[in-house]
Amino acid sequence: MLLNPKLLATLLSIVIAIFTTSFLSFLPEANANILFICFIASFIIAGLLIYFTLDYLVFQEINKMYDTINRLKMKDFGVSRKKLYKNANPLKKLNDELFVYVSKKEQEVNELKRLEKYRREFLANVSHELKTPIFAAQGFVHTLLDGAMDDERVRVKFLTKAAKSLDGLDILVKDLLTLSQMETGDIRMNRERIDIKQITKEVFEQLESKAETKNVSLQIKSPETQVWVKADAQRIGQVITNLVENAIKYGNEDGRVLVVFEDEKKDWRISVKDNGPGIAPEHLSRIFERFYRVDKARSRSDGSSGLGLAIVKHILNAHKTKITVASKPDKGTTFSFKLSKE
Repeated sequence: MLLNPKLLATLLSIVIAIFTTSFLSFLPEANANILFICFIASFIIAGLLIYFTLDYLVFQEINKMYDTINRLKMKDFGVSRKKLYKNANPLKKLNDELFVYVSKKEQEVNELKRLEKYRREFLANVSHELKTPIFAAQGFVHTLLDGAMDDERVRVKFLTKAAKSLDGLDILVKDLLTLSQMETGDIRMNRERIDIKQITKEVFEQLESKAETKNVSLQIKSPETQVWVKADAQRIGQVITNLVENAIKYGNEDGRVLVVFEDEKKDWRISVKDNGPGIAPEHLSRIFERFYRVDKARSRSDGSSGLGLAIVKHILNAHKTKITVASKPDKGTTFSFKLSKE
């Protein structure tokens, strides 16, 4: 148990006062009154100085260290480094440095735990996504080998389904490879002057049959006949394709997909809008995660890899821009991003 600063200051000031008075008693001019006054003055001055030193510079900071330890135990990491070097008290600096160091280590541990959890979830998702098309194709092939091959109608039907499952597996593997290469920096963005409006028209042509199947109209709204930006043509084409395809796939039948180009001085804002059922608020913060699906049953059946929006996010991050999403149930969804003008 630590001594009380008042008691310790009193004891030390008495010792100092006695030594001071004893030293002065050897002077011939010293009498009882002078020695008494000297004792009292030495006692008071020494007491105040020692108490201030012990309480303010030592005991208070030691108590704060105990408080810091308790805060760390409770994972309260509210500390400002700006205050760290404003105080000349070494114990104060030590206390703050200790707090900052331990809090950073605790946050690193929490981040490692988060990444470990993410890794486990990712492996579980990949295993599940790979298992689904493999088992489906395997089932169709084994059924044919067990005798169904002799029936031409069944053979064609099962081979078609097996091919569709394998096509889905191929899409998944390619998307995983693309995402991995982007995260490791193996894919470089070849940024050049491109007409993103023309790229959008080409994407519309590629997706025209899918849009016609659901009777969805594809439209462009732009103040200019050409929209020049600095970007990687192939990757931005992939972004537009993924966003428009999702809008067709998850929008309403007889709906509309609108790509809007807005002039914002130094940038062009590109928005892909649909008038579909929208996305519930609880899903908005997670839709860019790998394999995250709002409608899990329907999206697996349509051959989607569940990586489209994750790839979109990484491509746009590589272009030093971000994608945003705004959506309300039954009022449609809008994905937006900016690209610098060229």
